[in-house]
Parts: sequence; structure tokens; C-alpha cells
Amino acid sequence: MAQLENIEAIEKRLWSSADTLRANGSFASNEAFLPIMGLIFLRHAYSRYLALKPQIEANLPSRGGVTRALTKEDFSGKGAIYLREEAQFDHLVNLTDADDRAEAIMNAMEKIEEDYETLAGVLPKREYQELDNDVLGTLLRTFNDTALRNMTGDVFGRIYEYFLTKFADQGAHDNGEFFTPVSIVQTIVNVIEPDHGNVIDPACGSGGMFVQSAHFIEQMHQSPQEVATFYGMEKNKITIRLAKMNLAVHGLEGNIAQAISYYEEPHEMVGKCDFVMANPPFNVDEVDATKIKADPRLPFDLPGVNKSGQVSNGNYLWMSYFYSYLNDQGRAGFVMSSQASSAGGEEAKVRRKMIETGHVDAMMAIRGNFFYTRTVPCELWFLNKGKPEAMQDKVLMVDARAVFRKVTRKIYDFSPEQTQNLTAIFWLYRGQQDRFLHLIDTYLTNTITAAEATREPLHAFYDAYGALSEKVEDADEAEAAYRQLITDISTFDATITEVTAKVGSITKDNAGLTNAAAVLEPTAETSRDLIKQIDQVFKLIEKTAKDQTGGGRGLNKLIKEADEARKEAVVALRQVRYFHKQARWLQERFPDAELCDVEGLVKLVDHAELAENDWSLTPGRYVGVAPEEEDEDFDFEEALRDIHLELAGLNEEASELAAQIQKNFEELGV
Repeated sequence: MAQLENIEAIEKRLWSSADTLRANGSFASNEAFLPIMGLIFLRHAYSRYLALKPQIEANLPSRGGVTRALTKEDFSGKGAIYLREEAQFDHLVNLTDADDRAEAIMNAMEKIEEDYETLAGVLPKREYQELDNDVLGTLLRTFNDTALRNMTGDVFGRIYEYFLTKFADQGAHDNGEFFTPVSIVQTIVNVIEPDHGNVIDPACGSGGMFVQSAHFIEQMHQSPQEVATFYGMEKNKITIRLAKMNLAVHGLEGNIAQAISYYEEPHEMVGKCDFVMANPPFNVDEVDATKIKADPRLPFDLPGVNKSGQVSNGNYLWMSYFYSYLNDQGRAGFVMSSQASSAGGEEAKVRRKMIETGHVDAMMAIRGNFFYTRTVPCELWFLNKGKPEAMQDKVLMVDARAVFRKVTRKIYDFSPEQTQNLTAIFWLYRGQQDRFLHLIDTYLTNTITAAEATREPLHAFYDAYGALSEKVEDADEAEAAYRQLITDISTFDATITEVTAKVGSITKDNAGLTNAAAVLEPTAETSRDLIKQIDQVFKLIEKTAKDQTGGGRGLNKLIKEADEARKEAVVALRQVRYFHKQARWLQERFPDAELCDVEGLVKLVDHAELAENDWSLTPGRYVGVAPEEEDEDFDFEEALRDIHLELAGLNEEASELAAQIQKNFEELGV
């Protein structure tokens, strides 16, 4: 979406501006997140309110030409909350320095809490009294950024998640454990498809599992509040507030209870849940066995207990609890330490019993650095009490450790397409070939759309190059390369029209889509070649221009404009091959559009093989190692970007270390 092209830069700018809390308030670094999230909550809520308001007003009844006023009931089940005028962000932004902004924000929060009982005592209020009036004014204006006001869609939802991510990365609250990375949550949601009934997260953190479940339901054109009920447990009071804010800002309600899940089950949901989702704390070793030995949530008995009467490792407690919550058709998806899948001793006995129920559905290995405060690899476990009889002695093993993209020096995630591709494996596992083929068809359609979208940026590059070349003398080599580029782009343009017609007449079955991918292959490869040509043409003209004396600032401006046009053309061309590669990634691994063993990626394992391997559920133990592939797509600019990420990360850490050293010296009076 075009409006999101600059969202990353906007997010960073907002984060930098909001960080004034630390410099201008009395908050410690681990306290600043709540008032900041409170302001984003208000802005996000207002954004969703404005998006729905015209639609709701158009359907309001009127009497005598007078339309009745909006009420909170009008917004029920529509993914937004009602806001009185005092709680609307524009009202707060328009306050003057003569007004008491802290008092106004507190009043806004109180009005929302009055209308929504589930938020009573949840929203931050008195925290704002610690901030100067002008600082609050700056913060309010920061979150009313001009670039954001005209955007549509869930832009502030993304910003809300970005700030949660940043605070998690800093360990600013609960050591960052309150937030599960979105790509991990989306993968769990895509696999278990929580589209109805009771959904529980016994370690719910900031509520991300519920929010992504709601998005999944909304994509099916249903109301989350009408088809699903969310239950959560969380031990930390502040995290509960964060979770309830997160739900409310998405127009959701959830039954979030304060509880230590090892010992308490306030919702009484054993055997009643359609879906369980969680990212619990790993490897906890101080759970009192005497308090839980009779717990009905332990159908496989206690795992190992040490001499002190404590459970040696809480991982299998969590998994037993998750299993016990499921009804006879329920599904679970949860994150677990990679140690758990092959743990020995009493844990191995529990694992074997769980496997022998036939309800362990699938395992997915994830490489390290997906979490903000944990660098260790993990695994996703999937349980399914509604597995078909014929599949109950089998477990799907997926090793996704080679599937990732680099976000920062320390953080990786899945791209949206990588998430879809991994999900497609589960579709084949469940015999849903139509969904698999539809995804491939979508990728091929996107390939054509991306090819057609190159025309405008390519012409913009023509214009920018032409403006520059007019000012540059003796650029014969660049001109020769440019003429060849023009010829090749014209051929490419004609090819787009030709292949679009061909692909449009091909059937959408597996054979047809394989043929369509082959038809589009030359176009995708040509897009890569054109990138190299454009880069070469620009470098030649740039070198000649810089060698030329007397150009002055005007020439430098033209060079910069040509470079910007080059970058946009390259980005557009990359998309062509990118989407084609996604289709080919699936087709090469599953040529018959049916599940099959793929070395280094996936294998369907039966219980006999599991027994031969000590009932281990570690995917890498079964799928083998993928053959090394030659990298035909080495991208110099992408490699340079990774180097910049590495350097930026090191510089940031060096700056933080220098500041800490300086602070230590000051405290010592040096």
C-alpha cells in the first residue's frame, strides 16, 4: 500500500520524539512505556473511531429531520470504541498552554473507563501529572503527525505494535516477555485458525494472540466479538493493563484475570476451549509440586520433581495445561523452548504419553533471534484433538530455521510471504490443495501486477537521466549503455502485455499454474537483468558527471534526483522477480501440489519412527539437511543494507555504553 511506504521512517521519528519522556519526566526508563502507550491508545482509538463514524452516522435513525446522537452501542462489535468529545484526540491536541493538559488527558481516560467497564482502573492517568504541560503538548502533537492524519487502515495498530516491540527490545517491562513478535503469533494463528468459540491464552502478556486472532476472523468478514470469546491469564498487573488497552483499542473485550497459571485457573475452562495459544516463560524451575500434584490440568502426571519438592522444569506443566484446556475438537499452538522437544527423564515420559494420544499435530523449528530479549531458537508446538483418525499416528515436522529475513542486527522475523508459504505446507497436510493453488495463483497475479507497475518508475528514470545527461559532456559510454537499456526496456514492456494475455488463458489447476510460472519466468529474469543495467547506466553517468568540473550544486542536485529515480525503478523491478520466486519456492518443493517429504524442510513422521528416536519431537532430527543452493541472486545493495544494520546496531550499543559509563562516573563524583 502506497500510504505505508514511509511508515518505518514515521515510526522511528515518533519513537524518537516520544522518548522526550525520559529527558523531561521523572520516569525511570522502565516506567516510561505506560504513559506513552496510553497516548498511542488514545490516538489509535480516535483513528478507528473516525474510520467508522461516517458509516455509522449514515445508518442512524432520525425523527423530524433530527438524527439522534451517537452512542457506545453503535460501535459495539465493529472493531472500535465510542469516544466522547472530551476523549477525542483532536480535543486534546487543540488545548493551549494555558490549559491543564494532564488534567484533560486524565479526564479523557476516565470518560472512556466510564463507558467501558472492562477498562475501569486500567488506563494510565496519574502518570501524566509527572510531566510538564509543554512536554505533554509536544507529545500530543507528535502523535498527531501530519503524515498520519490522512492515512486509512490500521496504521496506528501497526504503530502500537511497533512501540510494544521497541519497549520489549529494551526490556523496559517484565524483561520484554510481555510481547510475542507478530510474525510468530501470525504463524500460530494461520496454523490453528482460531475462528470461533472460546480462545484462551494462559500467559497472555500484552494480548497479541487475541489481536491477531481477531484480525484473522475479520479477514473472514465476521465480527470477532460475535463469534469468539477471549480468556487470558497474566501474573503482572501492569501487563494486564497493557493487554486490556491493546484489546480495547481494537474494539475487543477479553476476560483477562490476574493469576499465576501454575497454581490458579480462574476461568474454569478445562475441556471447554476451542483454541489455546500461548508463549509461556521457558524453563521455569521453581514450581511447588505439592500445590499442583492433584491439578486436573495434569492428565499426563507431573514431570520431574527435585529433592526440594519443586518441578525441575515447568515446560511440560505448561504443555499439559494447554492440552487439558482443549475440548474434543480443540486446537492449540504455542511457543516452547527447543530443549523441550527432546528432553529426557520424566519429561520424556510425559511427552510420550502426549504423543500416544494422537493429538500432537505438528512441530515447527524456528531459528534464534526471533525474540527481543531471547536469542535462543525455539519451536512451535501444535496440538489437535480433532485430527482425522488416519493421521493420529503421524506428526508433521517442519524445520523453518532456514526461513527468515533480517530486521536489525539482532532481530529476525518472517516476511508476510514466508509466513504464507509455511502456512501452505499445513494446507497440503490437511488436504486443502485448493488453498495452496490459490496462493500460487495470487503470487503469479502479483508478478504480472508488479511488472505492469514498473512502467511509471522506469519512465521517471528516463526523465531524470535525460535531465542529467543534458548537463554532462563526453558521456559516450553512458549514452551507449543507456540506448541499449531503452531497447531492452521496450522489449520488456511488450513482453508484459504478451505474457499477461497468455497467463490469462491458462487454467488454474496445478498443471496450468506450473505452465503459467514457466511463461512468466523470462519476464522475472529480465527484471533482474534490467536492474543491473540501470545500475550500470547510472554509475557511468554519475562518474562522468562527478569528473566534470564546473557542474556546481545544480549538477549535484540532478545526480541525486537521478539516483532517487534509479532506486524507485529498482524497487519496482525487484517486486516482479520476488513474487515469481514465491510461487516457484512452493512449486519446486511440492510439484504435484501434494504434501511430500522435502529434505531440510518437512517430513511426515509416524509414531514408529518417533519411538525409534526416543520420542523426540525435534524437527531437525527427521527432516535432514537441505542441499546447499548456489546463490544466484546475490544482492549487493541488500548486503550493504545488512552491513549498515550491523554498524548502526554497534554504534547504538557503543553510545548506550558510553552514556552508562559517564553516568557511573558522575555517581562516583569523578
